[in-house]
Amino acid sequence: MSCASTTPISLGSHSLTDPPRPGAARPGDGESPATPMAFREIVACVDGSPFDRGVVPHAELVARALGAGLTLLRVLETDDAEAPPADPVAWGIRRREARAHLEGIARQLGELQAGVRSELIQGRAAEQICTWTGQHDVDLTVLCSHGVRGLTEWDLASTARKLIDRSPGSLLLVPATAATLREEVCYRRILVPLDGSPRAESVVPVAMRIAASEGAEILFAHVVPVPEITQVRPLDAEGAELERRVVEHNQRVAGAYLDRVRARATQIGARVRALVLEDGSVRARLGRLILEEQPDLVVMSAHGHTGRTDSSCGSVTEYAVTHATCPLLIVRDRARARARRVDVSRRQGSESQASRGHKAL
Repeated sequence: MSCASTTPISLGSHSLTDPPRPGAARPGDGESPATPMAFREIVACVDGSPFDRGVVPHAELVARALGAGLTLLRVLETDDAEAPPADPVAWGIRRREARAHLEGIARQLGELQAGVRSELIQGRAAEQICTWTGQHDVDLTVLCSHGVRGLTEWDLASTARKLIDRSPGSLLLVPATAATLREEVCYRRILVPLDGSPRAESVVPVAMRIAASEGAEILFAHVVPVPEITQVRPLDAEGAELERRVVEHNQRVAGAYLDRVRARATQIGARVRALVLEDGSVRARLGRLILEEQPDLVVMSAHGHTGRTDSSCGSVTEYAVTHATCPLLIVRDRARARARRVDVSRRQGSESQASRGHKAL
């Protein structure tokens, strides 16, 4: 099922600033895939659950740090976005309550309130969020791992899972466990995993802007994997020596690489640490590093060296999605985001035709 099957039906919006025209050209649209997406429009997804109080502060903080516009988006869930409500009175009450909920959140945003927009739409949540964010050129969608149904045995609620798979832009995923903390949201340490690829390194400016706004420390980390050597029996002396030499080479190259990245960051006054780690599993070592260092935010590219186009995230990022204990900012490059928007539009058209065909039967 696509995340974009119907056009969102707006139940009203409010703004003290003029919203961008959907599809309008913006500075930076010609950036190369290795250039990080400029975050100009950020959407915070709320659903009336207790997790909202954890999602919105993160959206506010990042919007302030990046100088981006902020929209509060809520979807009143229905099976059919275009069908009239079965009970107009009950529907009217739900709509008024949802509108009051959005206005209440906006009032709590303090000085940022004047530039905050709020949108109330209806339909299936994941579908409508994907469609709305694509139509309004949203650069970053902020959401919680779980929603109104609360914590479950699954790492992600179905809406969050669909958005990670189908959302055309970058994502800031706030784990439900972090969203329920009553502490004031602030970023003191930001972890940036790097694999040496330009795509992974493209997130560094984003992390540095957030760190500069918050006075946070940046922790660059590279995990050197144990090389895979084909074997049908325990390694002989030659194989073991080859493995050792490859590991030493990778460690040396990784150390020099992180030294260069760290030097550039410190030149502009950032507080930076860099770690070169070794493990048979990059994903597992990154998970342990998050537990050891307790960062307040992880910033990483959706894809690294492989840059596969047949998945929304690479294997390391996907592992972080389901295992991170702190907010995770997944940055997708502009070219890939644009391609995914086109893909969503094609899916929308094809599934609309299929839907009409099924109705005809």
